[in-house]
Amino acid sequence: MLLLKENNISISFPIADKKGEFIQDINAPEGMRHAVLFSFAEGEKTRFMNAATCFSIGSLIAKIHTITAGKSIERIDYDAETLVQLPYEYAKSHFSESLTEMQFVKKQSKKISKNFEEIDFTKVTKGIVHLDIWYDNMNVTDQNEATIFDFDFCGNGLLIFDVAYFCKQLFHIETNKDEYELKVQSFLSGYQSIRTLSEEEIKMIPDAGAAIWIFYLGVHSQRFDWSNIFLTENYLKMYIGRIKSWMEYNDSKEINQELESIP
Repeated sequence: MLLLKENNISISFPIADKKGEFIQDINAPEGMRHAVLFSFAEGEKTRFMNAATCFSIGSLIAKIHTITAGKSIERIDYDAETLVQLPYEYAKSHFSESLTEMQFVKKQSKKISKNFEEIDFTKVTKGIVHLDIWYDNMNVTDQNEATIFDFDFCGNGLLIFDVAYFCKQLFHIETNKDEYELKVQSFLSGYQSIRTLSEEEIKMIPDAGAAIWIFYLGVHSQRFDWSNIFLTENYLKMYIGRIKSWMEYNDSKEINQELESIP
């Protein structure tokens, strides 16, 4: 975050105390807690964004990636194992493998893992990723200026992961898919006004978005106990239903594009 601040990237950055320390130790009733003071993010959370806002966010993410490309950090490495394989194992501790939804996750995990093995890494860029960029982790002003925060899941991985996750979140928010296409293209245009995406990276967006969704299923399985809504079968059905709709939509788009290319 300090690296991004030094490069004038619009994020909520940590503020040091008089001694130059960033982390404060607090003796709370439940034990030692840690606190950090962050700069104020102008604007407000905006669930339903217009195309101009999507363009602005795309360009901001690209500016972040321009700084983080080729760099690494001592945190999690996002790959097939951490994104889809381990999360399935974590989910097994709460959900029966016989459930249709769990069978779907297992199938998708194998498919995505295989596709990741075939990636041409000369055509995709690795670096430090945020991995949780969506409307709830940014504030936007009336002038479409965004400030990103919540770097809890910051780690190492393909930069396209951040792009794909935002696209998938936008897909679920915007029920009108004509509007979604308009906004997602604006977002990608904003990104590519700063940093070009390879054809290989663009083709990865459907799998990358689904992989991160499966990753967060694993987060739910590790973080919450049996009494939490995230670990009910009804929630699982809804959650996996969103992955299915995302994959089906992108599969149909690919088929239509192939048909249109036939003379």
